[in-house]
Amino acid sequence: MSLPSLLTKLRRTKIFRIGELVAWLHCSVPTARRRLRDWSARSSINCNGSYYTLPDVPRFDSNGLWRCGEALFSRHGNLRETVCSLVAAAPAGLTSAELSGILGMAARGFMSHFRNERRLRPVREGRGDVWVSGDPAVGAGQLGLRRTGTVGVEDLPSDADAVLVLVEMIRCPDAGPGEVARGLAARGTPVAPARIRRLLERHGLAKKGALDSARSGH
Repeated sequence: MSLPSLLTKLRRTKIFRIGELVAWLHCSVPTARRRLRDWSARSSINCNGSYYTLPDVPRFDSNGLWRCGEALFSRHGNLRETVCSLVAAAPAGLTSAELSGILGMAARGFMSHFRNERRLRPVREGRGDVWVSGDPAVGAGQLGLRRTGTVGVEDLPSDADAVLVLVEMIRCPDAGPGEVARGLAARGTPVAPARIRRLLERHGLAKKGALDSARSGH
């Protein structure tokens, strides 16, 4: 099979395992892995990373996740980066149950490995832990929101920053809150990912296709 034909097949298949790639390429496992690196292929954050996809195949949701069959892929990379990004973007932090709901996998089984992760901090609330940002100021804000259950105007970007958020999302329509925040910061406008997420949720732009409607004026 020629390389262009193989790439077409991989895009049509969407996800594949290393054994399938070895068979299609008629090569060794190390050679297949080199191909994956050359293509910047993504590996699944579940199923022991046994599924792969080409970088232009996933259509990530507002959490930066894409599920195909039993495989889950993340815009953020591996599971550790994904969890850290999700917690940082959550206005009130996340419990293990909430993480499980987002990821579709039991968080209790792997969150114990995050106890020494400096970017996160578990705080005992009621019968379980709430995971918040390891940044003291951000974490305190998340806990305050969790305990009061309210979101005030101060938890949203200013009107001027909100316009810049929308412009950045039109420029990069597949970007998640974290990537939008990085893009704005690079342009001299720091806005926390949590505030961007809350803004999108407040105006219904976190839903798939909503940004296209906003962009077209419908």
